[in-house]
Amino acid sequence: MVKKILDELSSLYPDAQPALHFESPYELLVAVILSAQCTDERVNKVTTVLFKNYDTPEKMLTLSQSELEKYIFSCGFYHNKSAHILSASRDIIEKFGGEVPDSLEKLRTLAGVGRKTANVVYAVAFGGNAIAVDTHVFRVSNRLGIAEGKTPEKVEDGLREAIPEELWSKAHHYLIYHGRRVCHSQKPDCINCTLKDYCKYFKNK
Repeated sequence: MVKKILDELSSLYPDAQPALHFESPYELLVAVILSAQCTDERVNKVTTVLFKNYDTPEKMLTLSQSELEKYIFSCGFYHNKSAHILSASRDIIEKFGGEVPDSLEKLRTLAGVGRKTANVVYAVAFGGNAIAVDTHVFRVSNRLGIAEGKTPEKVEDGLREAIPEELWSKAHHYLIYHGRRVCHSQKPDCINCTLKDYCKYFKNK
């Protein structure tokens, strides 16, 4: 069943790709930190301005936390996010010579970088195999029954078991697209969903 679901998703969203705009692993890292509980569209507007002058960890650290907060205020949770961005930037310089590390293990050592952020950067910036579980992936995976769990970690573990490793990163984007376009949080478009025959949520409605 999982293969049929993935085949259908790949035909629905053949061009599925990250929505965040970035030109370097560092820019992606900052954008992903900002994207927590914030739309990608809003993040892209903020980073368009921020990255004009602060697109490296060295440049970012020329800002005080209060100065950075003014740039990212509209992304929400700006106090914590600014602290995370500056701490991660400091770690990148002091521990990794100014370059964002290209392994999951090292990414997770960066201050303020959690499992989801590390997975996204590893998969998108470095082409690694990883599944990042955001709200869309969490919801769609549970509803379809591909991976069920009450925490993102449980769902991630389930997806890693259910999906071939070489498809992890693509599946991540497929699930996000489906969550945004069809399987909405409040009013999923079940009637027009081509996956409803496989969907536990639809069958139990």
